[in-house]
Amino acid sequence: MKILLAMNVIDLILAVLLDVLIGDPYWFPHPVIYIGKLISILDKLGRKLCKTNKQIKAFGGTIVVIVAFFSFLVPFIILWLSKEIFLLYHILNIILIWTTIAARCLHKEGKKVYDSLAKNDIEDARLKLSYIVGRDTKELNEYEIIRADVETIAENTADGVIAPILYAILGGAPLAMMYKGINTMDSMLGYMNEKYKHIGFFPAKTDDVFNFIPARITGLLICLAAPLVGGNVLESIKIMIRDRKNHKSPNCAYPEGAAAGAMKVQLGGTNVYFGEEMYKPSIGNKIKELGKEHIVDTIKLMYGAMVCLVIIYLIGAFFLIV
Repeated sequence: MKILLAMNVIDLILAVLLDVLIGDPYWFPHPVIYIGKLISILDKLGRKLCKTNKQIKAFGGTIVVIVAFFSFLVPFIILWLSKEIFLLYHILNIILIWTTIAARCLHKEGKKVYDSLAKNDIEDARLKLSYIVGRDTKELNEYEIIRADVETIAENTADGVIAPILYAILGGAPLAMMYKGINTMDSMLGYMNEKYKHIGFFPAKTDDVFNFIPARITGLLICLAAPLVGGNVLESIKIMIRDRKNHKSPNCAYPEGAAAGAMKVQLGGTNVYFGEEMYKPSIGNKIKELGKEHIVDTIKLMYGAMVCLVIIYLIGAFFLIV
């Protein structure tokens, strides 16, 4: 049991390092691509088969079951088939866990927006931002672009970095990949507008459940990383707790509040999704004016939170092994 735990620790650390070093290469057949294709097929099928909003809503629950089942089953079978070959099993395990972590990708895509703003190319910044957010970006000014980028990096620190690692710790690559499938469903279907509010109801609620604990842990980890950007750990926790309900999601305000508190800035405000305005309460105190440098600071907080989690896991595993 101790040897198994030690090997799982090594696999997870190597998976994290692999993500930090190479991220998500464009040439690599990433599992999320195929999960996304499955969700898209099911979305179209549901709209074709269902005649009422109630039926479409119920079909959204079916999508959750199908996507979660296959997202877990495929990596489980891959690892089960390779279990007798020690090296192959651990190589595959590392690769599967690596594909669920998105720190380098989030860093890279978020930094592209910063680079465009640094060149005063607001049109390119809007375009780069559109690749990583659900809101409309065509009319955003520089401040709104920065706010959207900062909020996205902070929010995705939870569901793109910390949550996959936590689920990998709890249930290995299969559970981490199942979480990735659930999170991808929410990203594609979980909007509260006219088009998605019925079919996306259960995907969004399921994602809320799976992110409930990881989002709160992420918030605390970001607070611990606050000194990296000149912030105060206790003040960051205070802001996070105070503003934890200032979001339509029961989870997003935790990492966003922690980041806002660490950087002493204010987030939140009106966003436009598919032509529909959606108001979001403010998060944080406007001690500092939000600027493009805070995009870089949010990336630092993301990595800081990830490193804190890995260190805590290593310490815990060490005491269990010895």
